[in-house]
Amino acid sequence: MSNIIEINYIIIGFTCLISLMAFNNPYWTYKLKHWPHEEVKNGEYYRWLTSGFLHGDVMHLAFNMITLYFFGRYVEEWFTIVFEDFGRIIYLLFYLIAIVAASSATFFKYRESPGFASIGASGAVAAVLFASILIYPTSKIYLFFIPIGIPGFLFGILYLWFSAYEAKKGRDNIDHTAHYYGAIFGFFFPILFEPALVPMFIGQLQEWFAGLGM
Repeated sequence: MSNIIEINYIIIGFTCLISLMAFNNPYWTYKLKHWPHEEVKNGEYYRWLTSGFLHGDVMHLAFNMITLYFFGRYVEEWFTIVFEDFGRIIYLLFYLIAIVAASSATFFKYRESPGFASIGASGAVAAVLFASILIYPTSKIYLFFIPIGIPGFLFGILYLWFSAYEAKKGRDNIDHTAHYYGAIFGFFFPILFEPALVPMFIGQLQEWFAGLGM
């Protein structure tokens, strides 16, 4: 198991390192954050990736890394089972591309808004979470401080609805657009490599509903 989850640990460790560095020196947040207007102006498209390793505060960092710890190990294990020796590398590429995919969504939305910028791994973490939901749709997800588990597919529906709603309203400083498209990316990316996931996903849902007598 240590070989299977090693990449996930590396991602968590590297993210914590970069985030803590930025906590101690705000220059790095300024230089590495996702800032669509500046990306267009100066061609700094590297920010699409680097912003995913920054966080606003310790709680923001902890929430994302705890979520990644619990769900990333299952997704990485799946990639390793399917692709054997290359699975860990593909998982790493999946995570990095997820950061870029989430950032690109907000880039096209806010590229003409000088005041918009965002940081955080939430888009990529959402991708990992939704890949887990694709693979294990009926496994229960427990929210912080709420001891009642929610089946993954139901949580996913609520998550997408909430993210889309809040992205449209734009009432806070959270990049809900990145969350939404990161989740969508995470759900469909594994299917490109293993189309059999679709009937497996449907089959698990059918078994779950059958267990309810429906």
